Amino acid sequence: MPRHVRKGDTVVVTAGNDKGVVGEVLRVIPDNMRVVVQGVNVRSKHIKPSQRSPQGGTIQKEMSIHISNVSPVVDGKPSRVRFETKKDGAKVRVAVRGGKELHTLHGPRKKKNANGGK
Repeated sequence: MPRHVRKGDTVVVTAGNDKGVVGEVLRVIPDNMRVVVQGVNVRSKHIKPSQRSPQGGTIQKEMSIHISNVSPVVDGKPSRVRFETKKDGAKVRVAVRGGKELHTLHGPRKKKNANGGK
């Protein structure tokens, strides 16, 4: 299934406790269909004393949320995403709101020859 967000995208959370928060996608976890967004779903994690952190203590860490709960931001508003193939064969992500091109997934494709691709 194609994913509508990628690492580095600016997204808005559309559902959950952090609804309406805008942040950058830090990580995409495709196996579980989840994303980690900066400043969203922040939890306290207790750290045991170790050589790396001799004091131990607590840290604030962003946890993942489901990918269906975020949408890319276009002109300050959430937008759905459409995948289009251009005439030269390039595949791009396009925002439904305004038709703005979000990202090029791959560049132009070479034409295959009629004589067996040689």
